[in-house]
Order: sequence, then C-alpha cells, then structure tokens
Amino acid sequence: MKRIQLILIALLLLGGKAFANTYNVKSPDSRIKLYVNTDDSISFYVNLGNHEIIHKSGIGLILDKGYRIGNQVKVVDVKTSNINEIIHAPFYRQDHFQNHYHELKLTFKNGFGVTFRVFNEGFAYRFFYTKKKQIIINNEIADYNFGKDKEAWLPYTTNDKAPFAMAFQNIYDHTAIGKAENKIAFLPATVNCGNAKVTILESDLVSYPGMFIIADGDYLKGVFAKYPKKMEYYPWRHMNHVAETNNYIAASTGASNYPWRVFAITEADTQMPVNNMVYALARPNKIGNTDWIHPGKVSWDWWNDWNLKGVDFKAGINQQTYKYYIDFASKNHIEYIVLDEGWYDSKSGDIMHPIKDLNLEELIEYGKKRNVGIVLWSVFNVMDENLENICRHYADMGIKGFKVDFMDRDDQTAVEMVERLAACTAKHHLILDLHGIYKPVGLNRTYPNIINYESVFGMEESRWTTIDHDMPLYDVTFPYIRMMAGQVDFTPGAMRNGTKSDWKANYTKPMSMGTRCHQAACYVVQDSPFTMLADSPTNYEADTTYTKYISTIPVVYNETTIPQGEIGKYIVTARRAGNKWYIAGQTNWDSRDITLQFPFLKSGVEYSARILKDGINADHDAEDYRIDNFTVNANSSIKVHLASGGGFVIAITPKAVSE
Repeated sequence: MKRIQLILIALLLLGGKAFANTYNVKSPDSRIKLYVNTDDSISFYVNLGNHEIIHKSGIGLILDKGYRIGNQVKVVDVKTSNINEIIHAPFYRQDHFQNHYHELKLTFKNGFGVTFRVFNEGFAYRFFYTKKKQIIINNEIADYNFGKDKEAWLPYTTNDKAPFAMAFQNIYDHTAIGKAENKIAFLPATVNCGNAKVTILESDLVSYPGMFIIADGDYLKGVFAKYPKKMEYYPWRHMNHVAETNNYIAASTGASNYPWRVFAITEADTQMPVNNMVYALARPNKIGNTDWIHPGKVSWDWWNDWNLKGVDFKAGINQQTYKYYIDFASKNHIEYIVLDEGWYDSKSGDIMHPIKDLNLEELIEYGKKRNVGIVLWSVFNVMDENLENICRHYADMGIKGFKVDFMDRDDQTAVEMVERLAACTAKHHLILDLHGIYKPVGLNRTYPNIINYESVFGMEESRWTTIDHDMPLYDVTFPYIRMMAGQVDFTPGAMRNGTKSDWKANYTKPMSMGTRCHQAACYVVQDSPFTMLADSPTNYEADTTYTKYISTIPVVYNETTIPQGEIGKYIVTARRAGNKWYIAGQTNWDSRDITLQFPFLKSGVEYSARILKDGINADHDAEDYRIDNFTVNANSSIKVHLASGGGFVIAITPKAVSE
C-alpha cells in the first residue's frame, strides 16, 4: 500500500495521474503533456499547451509466432524520475548543455517494458527487456497519428527496387501526409502540427535496425529492414550487400534496451538546429580520455577530381599530387588531407597494400613535418573484415584516422558493424568519418572519435545532379531537420559557383549552386567538426584572400544559437569559440535583406567585425564577393543583403584581442 501511495505522489509531482491503465507525464515546464494508455494495447497521445499535436498512436513489438508486446499488457511496476543534469559534449555544437526531463517507466509481467521521457524540447520512448532469454523480433509497431492534412518534410529512399539499400541522401518532399508518395522515407522527418513542428528521430541504436517511415492515411508508420540471411559482393569495390533476408527484423540476445524513438517538438524554427535530444539520449562516453582526438579541416582530393593547374607533373593519385595537397594544407593551417578512393585497389579489397604509385610511409613523414595528418578512405566491410589488423597497422604507421564509405544500409548487422569500427578505431586512437552512412543516432557521444557523418544531400551531388534538385533550398532546409540528429559531412568549399541560370553539372570540374559566400557560410551554419575544403588547392591559391578567410573559421565551438531563420527560406547561425563569435547566413534562390542584431555579445565591449558578403554583382556572377571591416557591440544593428542563392560570414573579435 505504501509503495502505491509513493507512485501516485510521484506521478502527481510530475504533472500526471494514475487512473486504471492510463498514465501521464509532463515536461519540466509543463508545456508538453504525454498520455499513455495500456487498456487493450499500448498507445499514447501528446498535447502541447491546450492543443493535441499527436493523436492516439499505437506502439508495440511483434515477437516470433506473432505474439505482440502491447496487447493485453499487465503493468507490474511503475517508476517515475525527475532528472536534471549537465552533459559535457566534446566536439559537439556546444561544449555542454542542461538535460532536464521527467521519466515514466512501465514494466510488464512478461519482462518487457517501455520507458517514456518528456523534455521541454520533446519526448522519447523505448522498449526494454529484462530477462536472459534470447528472442526474435518479427516487427515493431510504430503508428504515429498526425492527421493526413498535416504537411511533412520527407526524404524518400532513392532505390525503388531495394528501398532499404541506399545512401540516405535525398532532398525533401514537402507535402501533406495524405498526399505523400507510397515510398519509405528515412529519418529524420518533420511534421508541421500547426502550433509546433515535430521531428521524428532515433537515438541509442544498438544491435537493432534503424527506423524508416511511410505515410498511410493519417499516419506515419515505422518500417524496418529485415535481418540479413545472405550477403554478396559487388565486384567493383568488394562492397557487400544484402542478397537475401530473414522474415524478422532483429535477433535480441537477452536483456536489452531498444532504440529511443525521439520526437523533437519545436515551436519556433530557430529551435530546430540546436535541439539536443538525440545526443542527450545516447549512451555516455565509453572511450574515456578524448585529448588525443583532434577535429579539423581537410584538403580533399575526390570532389575536385585531383585537378591541379600550373604544375609540372601529372596530377592524380600519386606521390607528387598528395605532397602538393599537404603543402597547401600546411600553408593554410589545414589539419588533414584525405586519400580518397583509389589509394588502394578497391576492386581487390586489399586495404593493406597501397597502389604502386604511392609510398604511404613517405607521405606520412612528409605531412608530419608540416603538421598535416593523413586520413584514409575505405569501404565499411573491407575495414570490418580485417579490423584489428588494419587499425593496428595504420595507427602504428602514423595514419590519423579513416573515412569509411558505402555502408548504404541500416539493418541490425550493419548497425553492429558500425559499433565495431567505432570501438576498434578508438582503441587505436584513430578518428572516424562515417560516409555513406545512415543518420546519426548519438553514437558520437558514446564514441567521440566519430567526428562526422554524411547522410546528407551534400556537395558531391553537384557533380551529377540537375537544377531541379534545388540545393540552395536544401541548404536552408536540412539544418533545421537533418542537423538535429548530429553533424554533417556536407563537404563544402566550391570555388566555381553558379547562379540559377548558369549552373551546370560537371563531373570533372564541378561547381556549386549559389554564390561563393553561400559556400563560405556552410563552415558556420553546419555542425561539422571534420569538414572539407572540397575544391582544388590551385583554385584556392588563385584567391588567397578568400581562402585565408574560410581556413581560419573554427570547426569546434563553445556555444551555438540561431538568431533568425525560417525552414526552406533562410538561416542565420551564431557560434562562439572562446571570446570570438562567427555569424553566418544563407538563403534559398530568393535574394533577401536581413537585419542583424548582436545581443549575445558582452555588454560594454567593442568588437572588430570582418564580413565576407555577396558582391553587388553576385546575382549575375555568383563568384562575386567583398570583404568589409566595421565595429560592433551588443547594441549594434546592421543590414545585410543576400543575393539569390547567397550568403555571408562575419568574424567578430573583441578589440582588445584583435589589436
């Protein structure tokens, strides 16, 4: 009797009641109210203020032989918690943040249970299992009822024949749920509920497939890749792929916590890029000391197709070319170069032996003398098939890390492979850039040596896409949606820039959609602690003023805020690194004038500001820009014009420091 009284008191303190099989829990600020019912099946609905933003939605697990966790459940234990903590976040968009939530944990008679956490920024739930018995999960029920008239931003699979096998890169279909295509979409995805936007994500994905969604009437329903039964290889990269699947999604080995289903709730678009729920819900750091991890910028070979002008040697995947990249990086204080595909014979899958035109030991020593580290590209499964030997061999040689590519799936075995790579590279003090990967799920909190993820329709697309794939629009959309999940390997830095009327795809001499200043703004707008200068060193050397400006922008910050912006239209981001601030903005193809204010600066302090902005002719020549200097303080207000597809960056330094 005393235990029941304590549970009731705790529920009331968290803002809820316990009537029969209904439970509720509020956010710390009481704005979000989550109601859970376990009468016939597990369902929930959510209110924001006085408005219901998610209608009754069913959840559950279907085990082998069709047994459903969620039907006729008997709750045998109820626990509630009020957690308020500070999370330290190395190499994240801010170095620490407050994590405050109320938790409701229901345990069922059969050893399963479900946990709900409600934050001021949204809510999340996860299933768990407490027994030692091994189980097979045939499917997961995740039927989220938003209403068919609600508009959503959905990134569909790009592979109609094998929809779970693709690179997790696409633009968004902005459509009403009831009018969405009959195709699965990968996460994150956002729904406009009127008084707020709800973004669906996941966190702490461990030994379980990632979640996709598909529109079905009023619902967005969870869909999952099946557990692989047979793997085969594509011959051109020794890349494995799923050839045959089982009829279940996961094999669970005893007591387990299943992934968090995350719903970020944002009443203003400016809250979206800085929502921290995915990171907060992930497992804490497992690798200990992170002092050896060094984020930085990268001089990259692949996007510019190894093009060098005015040199006296044949540019390509060879010793002289990479020494040139190292020299360029060193002169501009760029920390790394990447040796992308071609440094070993991809078809053979023999990563232990570079091609004959490369002397890797010599390049490592050459870079070491110039303070430039080398990161190597590899296919995921090629690394995984000889993981310990590869990591030990190249760490001993002096390689700083790996860029792994072409996972292109997120079934349970793929997720397990990523964790193995993260753990082994951390063991050998190697950084990890996850390319060709599913969206971030907080693993960079658990393994901070993961310093970037792709899963973004990035700059590489400009080599082959069409103007209909509107990249300036995408550039001011994905920071609000995809970046909630974590950092992005967008690979900016194009020095050939096109207006909407003159842009053309070009594989060997690519150009970006939008202005050169739009490209520069990527270095501040995007969370990217391992970011590329994607163009050719000789193109950067032709404009040393611009190159010096972008190469001195930091990649790690103490805090981040979004002063203004609107999804799909424009964004302005402000970040602090020490006592310096960096502010950047981007627009879609619409030119616009914005007014900037600086309330985040210290009161009474004068700052020197240096702005890189679209030139007066940037609407006609997207490469036109200018740099101006001025003084600013916390009370200042300035106007900035953004050309069509334009942008700007402002570097702000206290005058006592700059002088």
